[in-house]
Amino acid sequence: MKLLVKAPAKINLSLDVLHKRQDGYHEVEMIMTTIDLADRLELTLLEQDEIKIISHNRFVPDDQRNLAYQAALLLKERFHVKSGVEIAIEKTIPVAAGLAGGSSDAAAVLRGLNKLWKLGLSVDQLAEIGAEIGSDVSFCVYGGTALATGRGEVITKLPAAPTCWVVLAKPFIGVSTADVYRRLNINGIHHPKTKEMIRAIEQGDYEGVCGHVGNVLEEVTFSLHPEVAQIKEQMKRFGADAVLMSGSGPTVFGLVHHDSRMQRIYNGLRGFCDQVFAVRMLGERHMLD
Repeated sequence: MKLLVKAPAKINLSLDVLHKRQDGYHEVEMIMTTIDLADRLELTLLEQDEIKIISHNRFVPDDQRNLAYQAALLLKERFHVKSGVEIAIEKTIPVAAGLAGGSSDAAAVLRGLNKLWKLGLSVDQLAEIGAEIGSDVSFCVYGGTALATGRGEVITKLPAAPTCWVVLAKPFIGVSTADVYRRLNINGIHHPKTKEMIRAIEQGDYEGVCGHVGNVLEEVTFSLHPEVAQIKEQMKRFGADAVLMSGSGPTVFGLVHHDSRMQRIYNGLRGFCDQVFAVRMLGERHMLD
């Protein structure tokens, strides 16, 4: 028995860090939304008691380092599942890009195995399990648009963000999220206006959303990788309505309303950057069958 599951990427419309927590994590306040850039996973039930990862991307581990593997193992052990699964991952989301590709793969495995293994878990239960794997996995279980607080695992649903084009550009570098957070100066932060962003989303106010994008990690990543700042400047120059780095980077995205301008920005960036995508916002939550 096989099941195909989509694992969409996310972008941060707003990312704020409030303080360092006792447990070593940072208390965050993020507004995230899913976009129509997705990995595809094929889950195949195995009679033998094993978890197999298949990927043709050399940057994707095929062992316990892979979050999709961790998701399958966690469900298997917690619910005493005796059968196994083969997880074939077709990567479209760039790796280590600030787009939660690994977390979304893990979330897709949780949703898919819930059905294949007939576990009968609710989406809230899956999100709770996802939080044990990684901070972004809970959001990726739900999808849609949401406010994420705590270390990113406390999810509050928001309406779908105003629909538009999202042009993404990722340079051929990787960024260590842990390193970026470690270098962040909490006292020197200029905090984004999260409440105003939520209000703009609730009112379907595209200009309001564009006016309130913000990411406190940009300054750190820009200092480590000036080429990320250059991509942001290029995207602004080409005429995007709003430009922001997603997560800890290095992917930069621009929000664009008009098709012709999207095409111009996309074409302009392709001569400047390794990986460029133009996709739509998704905005709606995943549904469990």
